[in-house]
Amino acid sequence: MNLNEQLIQEITKQVIACITSQQHAVAVPLQTPASGGNVFETVDEAVAAARTAYRELAGCTLDKRGQFIEAIKQKIHQNVNLLVEIELEETGFGRYEHKLQKHLVMLEKTPGVESVMPEIVSGDLGMSIIEYRAFGVAALITPSTAPSATVIHNAMCMIASGNTAVVSPHPGAYRTSIRAARLVNDAIVEAGGPANIITILSCATIENANTLMRHDGINLIVATGGPDVVKAALSSGKKAIGAGAGNPPVLVDETADIPKAANCIIAGNSNENGINCLGEKAVIAVASVADQLMSEMERSGGYRLRNPADIDRLTKLLTLDDGTPNRKFVGKNASLILGELGIEVTDSCRSIFFEADRSHPIVMEEYLMPVLPLVRVRDFEEGTELAVKIEDGRRHTAVIHSKNIDHMARYAKKLATTILVKNGSSFNGAGIEGEGHMSLTLAGPTGEGITTPRSFTRPMRCALVGNIGLRGAL
Repeated sequence: MNLNEQLIQEITKQVIACITSQQHAVAVPLQTPASGGNVFETVDEAVAAARTAYRELAGCTLDKRGQFIEAIKQKIHQNVNLLVEIELEETGFGRYEHKLQKHLVMLEKTPGVESVMPEIVSGDLGMSIIEYRAFGVAALITPSTAPSATVIHNAMCMIASGNTAVVSPHPGAYRTSIRAARLVNDAIVEAGGPANIITILSCATIENANTLMRHDGINLIVATGGPDVVKAALSSGKKAIGAGAGNPPVLVDETADIPKAANCIIAGNSNENGINCLGEKAVIAVASVADQLMSEMERSGGYRLRNPADIDRLTKLLTLDDGTPNRKFVGKNASLILGELGIEVTDSCRSIFFEADRSHPIVMEEYLMPVLPLVRVRDFEEGTELAVKIEDGRRHTAVIHSKNIDHMARYAKKLATTILVKNGSSFNGAGIEGEGHMSLTLAGPTGEGITTPRSFTRPMRCALVGNIGLRGAL
């Protein structure tokens, strides 16, 4: 049985169990989390506790750290339904089945201690060992779009790399983040590890986040969020790894498998109702296939707005007077958004799309919603140049549907993104229904790319010099 089949069975089982127990409709009431355990009111307290845990973690072997990670996976598996319910209730973003899938793939495909194993080079001149050393205590700035999964994923990466961490949760998802952090802490302690490897602040404010990033006890910053968050991390004077916003374009050329491309585009844009930064945000279609593509997108669950007046009303609904996206509709179902326009559809409608010119605001800005503008272009060359403008140097994600190898290679070189998906959905590039490990920290702005625990370490070369090589000894 392959991973995809296992995940489908697991998701089906979890959904049925949740519906049967009537837990999906009403989650555990959200209350303001109290401090205690690994939850601290002040930055100083949280950093001090994480610093103590760091000294204890330094005495644990790689094998022991691996055991802590396995304990976390087991604990989260036991509580995954609850975490998804709490996240949905608190944030209102996305869909249950997609959040569940994200958690399960994250548990399955987050790298562990194997990514920080020492490497050895030996020869006639001696031997060198490359060891991957921890930075110390990290500040983790987490988003509202994936608060539970990001905390858990980053926690496992920190443990594998030998770091401890203080989480500064997003104000819009701090209850979810605290619940996830507490489960992580409980799992580690139950496995015989030190408490407070992962601590978290009980009060989620911008002021606390800034104080944490500049704290003398913080050695590394891992910031996941919008451009302002990444900018603050980079200006802190510390080593910073930033996962910023995206605005992924998808180009469809005249050689593409159009039905497949349409299905992949709708699936990618509608996953989590568009809140994934790597999700398709604008379609660029070569004119000769544009009409066919839009017809297939309708067959794949997209709703096409044809009337220019409706397109204008949608744009005004989703855009505030200052030109920024209306957060009221972030991560909401397409049927809800269309309902605001007086258009009634069933919840099987997964995405809204319309034809637009290249200057349309939803083309050029990231709207974290199941909405897709489509722009016609003459040919591949014009489409690639437009994709570069839409992506705007974020170095995040781009998608292309083509059977022309030269087109795919040139597109990849021009866009130079962290993730480039060819003939698939955007989430395939993050390891969901695709090959490769999963990461919830896609560090485009700072260049680490799809991070692993090794990304959060300092390589140290230990050189033993001398004629100790074994060549010719036998």
